[in-house]
Amino acid sequence: MIITRATEYAIRAILHMSRQPAGEIIYKKDICKDQDITPAFLTKILQPLIKDGIVGSQRGVGGGFFLVKEPAEITLLDIVKSQEGPVYLNQCLIEDDPCDRQFFCPLHGAWAKIREEFMATLSRYDFASLVAEQKKLPPQCSENSNK
Repeated sequence: MIITRATEYAIRAILHMSRQPAGEIIYKKDICKDQDITPAFLTKILQPLIKDGIVGSQRGVGGGFFLVKEPAEITLLDIVKSQEGPVYLNQCLIEDDPCDRQFFCPLHGAWAKIREEFMATLSRYDFASLVAEQKKLPPQCSENSNK
């Protein structure tokens, strides 16, 4: 499994926004420049985050984007789910399409446990912690991680 480019860029955009003062409107052009994302693609990847109440937008002169939630309340799982949808890992875990083999297949339980641990790991990484980790990096590493 590999996350999509949209998810990677969404994570980078939220990390950029998390480094700004709380409540500050962040211009699209600044996120695009800092994260090397095209304006059209940034708009596309922020739409699900706006819908999910993670990011807000303000139109017009002085408009841009802002975090609705505090960085400590936003996890990598939130961004992955917003961009990718529910995390299943395998067809047999989709609730709307129950697997006929789940009661006698040893893999069903394994996939369920892997999914649970994967989601728990993504939930442990909030953006306040990621910003704090980035601040510990030498300046040249922090500059390169913006790209």
